[in-house]
Amino acid sequence: MKGEKYLFVVSGPSGTGKDTVVAKLLGSHPEIEKTVSATTRTMRKGEVNGKNYHFLTKEQFETALAEGNIVEHTCYCENYYGTLRSEVERHMEQQIPVILVIEVEGAGNIKRMYPGSTTIFVMPPDMKELEHRLRYRGTEAEEIIQKRLRRAETEIARSADYDEHVVNDVVDTCAEEIYSIIQKRIAEPDAE
Repeated sequence: MKGEKYLFVVSGPSGTGKDTVVAKLLGSHPEIEKTVSATTRTMRKGEVNGKNYHFLTKEQFETALAEGNIVEHTCYCENYYGTLRSEVERHMEQQIPVILVIEVEGAGNIKRMYPGSTTIFVMPPDMKELEHRLRYRGTEAEEIIQKRLRRAETEIARSADYDEHVVNDVVDTCAEEIYSIIQKRIAEPDAE
């Protein structure tokens, strides 16, 4: 599809700080946008439909999924979360660089659907630092930390499938590395 070079997928293990890096990137470069996900969870006080999430009923989400209008999704705590095809394609058509921060499985699906997109894997400096970051959060039991570390090893092994790799040692530096990747990619001539 025309405009695929404007689509960027960012993934990385839990604890690498990918959301923090992307927030820094978006704060420094407002010309880059992030997709607004769809969800079936209830809207919380202060949230705005279309800004925080696209709030759908379970039936609406399942219909959109069956019709191919959701490009990636997951189910968490009995609620669906996913990315609407229209959200992605609107950005590509308008030639607005857009970032999806999604899991490794979802990234593979996006790359198959939009082969001209760019996948970026955020790596931790090393596994010891990743473990430190997970523990520093202080939000999870030991069993969950160990599960996240095992999953991180699997995800890092699958990072070979990604177009680009950045190490989040310093948030600002990592955000600027991603910005450089985006700038280089969108400067490339359009594929025929």
